[in-house]
Amino acid sequence: MPMDAWREGATFFVELDLPGVTPESIDLDVERNVLTVKAERKPTYGEDTETVITERPAGTFSRQLFLGETLDTERIGASYEAGVLKLQIPVAEQAKPRKIATSGGGQKELNS
Repeated sequence: MPMDAWREGATFFVELDLPGVTPESIDLDVERNVLTVKAERKPTYGEDTETVITERPAGTFSRQLFLGETLDTERIGASYEAGVLKLQIPVAEQAKPRKIATSGGGQKELNS
């Protein structure tokens, strides 16, 4: 499964090429920050067919992505269109940069 991955702002995007796979055969599982993608491509010809050339692999394919602790695995979005599985993985709220307010306003003089 060829893959591209990138980050835009607070979301990671992953695209995996799965041409010839039906959406029903795609299985996504997350366990302990490991995302497993499984898919099955079946041959388009019958068993009693004499094949001349077979270059497109058929069968079950699997790929694992190790997600960091900073990603929100509870809110992964997935869509499949034109043979490409698209995943959106948001950054977890606790991992996002944030400003920290400071209190106080007076300055103390330092004595030598």
